[in-house]
Amino acid sequence: MAIAAVLLAPRPAAADTPWLNVSEDGYASFSVPVASIEAAVGPVSQVAIEGNFGPSFTRVEFGLTRRGDVWSGVIGPLKAGLYSYQVTGDDTKGLKDPTNSTGVASKPLWSTFFVPGEAARLLQDAPQGQGGTVETLTYRTGHQERSALVWTPPGYAAKDPRAYPVLFLRSGGGASATDWLDLGRAKQIFDNLSIRKAMAPMVVVISDGNGPGDDRDLGQAVADRYRVHRDPAHQAIAGVAEGGTGALRAALTHPGQYAYAGSFSGLLADGIGRADADAINRHVKLVRLYTGNVTDPAYNATNRLTKALDRARIAYEFDGVNPDAGANWNAWQENLIDFAPRLFRKVSDHGPSAGHGRLKGEFTPPAPGTTPTPFVTEDGFVTFETTTEFQNAQNVKVWANWAPNGSWLRVPLTRAGDRWRVTVGPLDPWFYYYRLIVDRTSVKDVSNPTKVTSEPTWSTFLISGEKARLLSDVPAGQGGKIESLTYRSTVANQDRTALVWTPPGYDPDRAEPYPVFYLQHGGGQNYTDWVEMGRAKQILDHHFLDGNLVPMVVVMGNGNVSDFNKELLENIVPAARARYHISSEPSRQALAGLSMGGGQTFGMLKANPGRFAYVAAFSAGFGSGAGVDAQAINNGTKLLRLYVGDQTDFVHPSFMASLTTLNNLGIRYEFDGVTPGPHGWDVWQKNLIDLAPRLFKR
Repeated sequence: MAIAAVLLAPRPAAADTPWLNVSEDGYASFSVPVASIEAAVGPVSQVAIEGNFGPSFTRVEFGLTRRGDVWSGVIGPLKAGLYSYQVTGDDTKGLKDPTNSTGVASKPLWSTFFVPGEAARLLQDAPQGQGGTVETLTYRTGHQERSALVWTPPGYAAKDPRAYPVLFLRSGGGASATDWLDLGRAKQIFDNLSIRKAMAPMVVVISDGNGPGDDRDLGQAVADRYRVHRDPAHQAIAGVAEGGTGALRAALTHPGQYAYAGSFSGLLADGIGRADADAINRHVKLVRLYTGNVTDPAYNATNRLTKALDRARIAYEFDGVNPDAGANWNAWQENLIDFAPRLFRKVSDHGPSAGHGRLKGEFTPPAPGTTPTPFVTEDGFVTFETTTEFQNAQNVKVWANWAPNGSWLRVPLTRAGDRWRVTVGPLDPWFYYYRLIVDRTSVKDVSNPTKVTSEPTWSTFLISGEKARLLSDVPAGQGGKIESLTYRSTVANQDRTALVWTPPGYDPDRAEPYPVFYLQHGGGQNYTDWVEMGRAKQILDHHFLDGNLVPMVVVMGNGNVSDFNKELLENIVPAARARYHISSEPSRQALAGLSMGGGQTFGMLKANPGRFAYVAAFSAGFGSGAGVDAQAINNGTKLLRLYVGDQTDFVHPSFMASLTTLNNLGIRYEFDGVTPGPHGWDVWQKNLIDLAPRLFKR
């Protein structure tokens, strides 16, 4: 991401409170003092953490919320691995976290943090004294003095009579050799592989990838200083992006120079020219190709290269498509972990890494302007594109609920002619909502016909799959009906509307009235949100067709009133009973709501215990227990079921305190346990999925 101003925050005093805390279960909590930001970059209207938190470890923005004198937010749980980040205000004002002592030499504003876990065990620091050593090697090429980093294995000694093979490892074009240490965790990888005896002892020379002009000079400097083999059979070369391209060219163009070559997201396509296949196959023991998923610019290049190598009959290995990473250090760490153990020794496994897939041909989204957006592939990659309206914009992003468990992240778009475009993924099957942010202004994607009444700039889309089955439309004609119910609000002094779901086969003349479920929205929302955002119709339809749901009528009213109890009991309920064949018996009535609606539900429970036998609250606190008739609640309530998101849900602390209040009052309830996710629709959809089949069955 382009940063117009590079500003370093002042060094902290030893007692400064860390801006970042990472929990044992992978949640990253940021708390950035307003005063620190203003002292470094001046006043700002918004603050984001830029980091590799997005799908495929894409670098994204995680927006913080100002609460008093701090900007704060929680994201997670994050997968095990290394993360890098910086703090940015108003899109262009960047600063480094001065309370984090880590750094990235090539990116002065970046800090890093590590989330431990089994999947990242080879990225952890080796036990003290058991790893290898990294030194700086200075050498001359032409009239220029340059430097490289050299890792020597545990036990290496300059006077050791043994000679070691050499791996020349390059960074990408424009990148620094230090990136392999700061972001690639190369030292940790080599240390841990060596301790486990999973790789041959070797010397590794890490350069910035700006060759190949200085290959000979660097090789000579290494041979002069270190005890290394000089013959091609003991030479290997690999690199990332442009460094990988250079590594392949070196091995294929001069097959007597390197016996092993690895390309990590290399961009060489079919440019191998008149390669001498016989010489390459005779002298080069291994050519191994690596690519991320379709978000990796090397994906199409690798597809073309494999075909070119096949045509030329050049032997090579392909690690398969990494489904969970693009062109970034998280992918390249995995590539190095796979590649290093294959060097200078016999290996039996020549296939792709576990979980990696085959190339499925080139990835080519529709030409700009030819299709509505977003364009969604079968495997969950989503391409967003603007109209030409924003061709003069300076900064365009797409904000959506695609962080872990549904938190919100902003992904920058890049210019594509007179439009802006980006591909994101793979996304898990689920329901997603998003908006465009153009020069810090929220904008509707006018190419997407979906709408959210209470959020005019939002659009939605669904990624199909078994996980999202209950959120998908049922076959036409098999689901229930959504109807509008107009009623007079004496509280708001106006006519209002509710949406009502009736089950398939609803019969207004049947002998027994239907049970009724009143379902409320949250603050800033409206009666339309449970249908447009909560997917209530789809959830209820599927549960009914699956045989999980008691036939009921569901009423979604407007809770934006000063006196909800009066609005519900004197306006919404009478109107629903006048129109629909529903029960007036408390044992056949249910009430639930999310956030503000959950608070209103608790308020009704306290003021009118027993009026609704089934009660549930999503992401809401019970509040004070003063004056509450616990016995009346217990006697009149068949089910009181409570839900809340994880620590990314800002009401989580107050909700947990509510459980103590309920326990002290002796009120019986069920707690569904923490629903992974934030204060958002991903959580509330899951809550409704759990609650609806429990109603009217006791």
